[in-house]
Parts: sequence; C-alpha cells; structure tokens
Amino acid sequence: MPFSNNFSTSTPILKDVILFEHDRTTFFRLLAIFCAGQLLFWTYLAHFAYTGLKDTRESVSHTRKVATTGLAGLWSFEMNLGSNTWRYGFTVTCLAIGAGIVGLGVLFCGRSVSQVVLHKGGRMVTLSTQSPIGPDKGRRITIPLSQVACYAHRQESPTFIPLRVKGYKFYFLLDKEGTLNNAKLFDVTVGAYRPF
Repeated sequence: MPFSNNFSTSTPILKDVILFEHDRTTFFRLLAIFCAGQLLFWTYLAHFAYTGLKDTRESVSHTRKVATTGLAGLWSFEMNLGSNTWRYGFTVTCLAIGAGIVGLGVLFCGRSVSQVVLHKGGRMVTLSTQSPIGPDKGRRITIPLSQVACYAHRQESPTFIPLRVKGYKFYFLLDKEGTLNNAKLFDVTVGAYRPF
C-alpha cells in the first residue's frame, strides 16, 4: 500500500473532537514563581558583583603584598576580583544564568500542550499550550493535519509524546499523564508519523 499523507479515517469527522487534554496550571504557576525567584536572585547577585567588588590594585602597590590563588605552579596567579574584567564578567554571567532559567521556563511552558482538538472534517488541528495564568489562556495554534507529525508512538515514549509541527523549531510535548479521549483516532491523525 503506498504511503498516504492524508491519513484519512474510515468515518468522516462530523464535529470537533478533543483528542487530548491535560491541565497542569498549578505546576506551571509554581514554575513561574521559581523562575521569577531565580531571576531576582541572579539579578541581585549581578548587582552585588557590579557595585560591591572593589579594585584592589592601589592597595597592592602600597603594601607590596600580592594576593594569589594559593595553588602551586601554573594555577598560581595574582587575583584582583574587583578589576573590570572580573567585575563585568561576573555581572554578565549572573544575568545570563538568570535569563537562561527564565527562557527555559518560558520555552517549556510554551511547548507543553494542554489540549489537542481535531476539527470537523479532520483536516485541521488546534494545539493549545499550557499557561501559568490559567486553563485556556495559553497560545492556540491551528494548523493543517498534514503539518503535524508524531516522532514516537504514544506507547513507546515513557513520559512525553513529542509532536513535530512544520515551521516550528522545537517539539510540542504531550504529557502522558493527560487524557486521550479517543486513542484510535489520535493514532491515525495527530499521532501518526509524517516526514517533512
């Protein structure tokens, strides 16, 4: 049998069908609080690094005592944590870590699917993502069914079902703790593999 891109079912879809649903608003609220706390902590640490680290070069030249790392050989060098290199480097690193944690939290929230709806006729699908604000407050993406592919069967993946959507870089994730309302229809529509 030749490969078909349509994956049509034997019976037509007469109304919109919710194939998958999973509300994790509480988890994503806690994730948002964690990310906000991390951003505040790393921003404070960056502020301390920028304003609190003092240049010690003047005091070293007057007293002739040189602070070193205390390690022997190659790793023994003069330390001046208040120099512009250390101060700016530490500040930028702290800000980058805080922004990275927030970015990963936003990415995970924006790629976790709360609902999959197969529309009447079976040609269009709507993916709704999770939101810390509440259910049905996330992003909704309506796309043709031919642009959605599942790269692992739902029984093979241990925690998440990865969905690939054409035109998006990362996978959308369906948590296996969610509810599949019509598993057979899911397998032949959204859960089917399609090469892009």
